[in-house]
Amino acid sequence: MSYVIAVAGKGGVGKTTVAGFLVRWLVEHGKSPVLAVDADSNSNFNEVLGLDLDGTLGQAREDMKKGQSQGMTKNLFIEMRVNQCLAEAKGYDLIAMGRPEGAGCYCAANHLLTECMDNLADNYDYLVVDNEAGMEHISRVTTQHVDLFLVISDPSRRSLQAAQRVTELARDMKVLRGEAYLLLSMVRGEPKPELLEAVKEMDLNLLGVIPDDPQLADYDLKGMATSQLPAESPAIKAAFEAFDKVVDVPAENS
Repeated sequence: MSYVIAVAGKGGVGKTTVAGFLVRWLVEHGKSPVLAVDADSNSNFNEVLGLDLDGTLGQAREDMKKGQSQGMTKNLFIEMRVNQCLAEAKGYDLIAMGRPEGAGCYCAANHLLTECMDNLADNYDYLVVDNEAGMEHISRVTTQHVDLFLVISDPSRRSLQAAQRVTELARDMKVLRGEAYLLLSMVRGEPKPELLEAVKEMDLNLLGVIPDDPQLADYDLKGMATSQLPAESPAIKAAFEAFDKVVDVPAENS
């Protein structure tokens, strides 16, 4: 069974960039193969990783619901479309959830998609799931539980409150079988005492602090893959130090 790491947080806090750093860390530390899952309906995980996408699971689901199975059984059609949506890279692959469902009942399509994704996930030692603010896509994409939950927040109270809510939501949905940790991103200088006190008040388990890195913003502005920042980047260094503390469980033991 795969070791599942979910990354979540409100928009604009660097969540997908951190997920990209994590994929890179896993590959560089020999913890592959990795399946990167873009479970954010506003898909851009591929841009962070520097990959092109040929389609999303949302599009496959729409095609099946519209009866575009081209004479195949629905199971074979979904399996074919899932494989077509898979973007391959060295040490990892990427698949994107895509946009939410449209009108009408998607129960059958979602069931087949979940079954196919579970079969696909079994081929990978690690799954890195980039979520939107909620955790609903975890249960839509795969029935596997989360072994490690990383919540990203910028140094603002509103963002911390969002991190607190999504952590509680993950626990309420009973998708967590491991620990949840907070990563503070885009922090300028040392974290203020008031910020650390707020983290403590909200009962968030602070794992690390990722500094504001001008080079990261420069990469993003130029359309370059932010996961490929130089090894000496302060953001990369801080993220890798955080991952070193918690991502040390072999998948076969999960």
